[in-house]
Amino acid sequence: MSKISFTTLAQVAESEVPANSDVAMADALRADGKIYVVVAVVLIILAGLFIYLFRVERKIKKLENEKLN
Repeated sequence: MSKISFTTLAQVAESEVPANSDVAMADALRADGKIYVVVAVVLIILAGLFIYLFRVERKIKKLENEKLN
């Protein structure tokens, strides 16, 4: 079911974006060299989320093992 949902979502998202989309903001950020700052911030946020999820998963696994023993 998740494959069907993902493909449907991808098709809907694809159909709403025009082929000749001109994104002025992205061009301006790229021209000013600030796009790298945006990319760095996004990567830092994603890394933080993954680290948080990894730590929570370890804690949950530890609690499950303690409950079983």
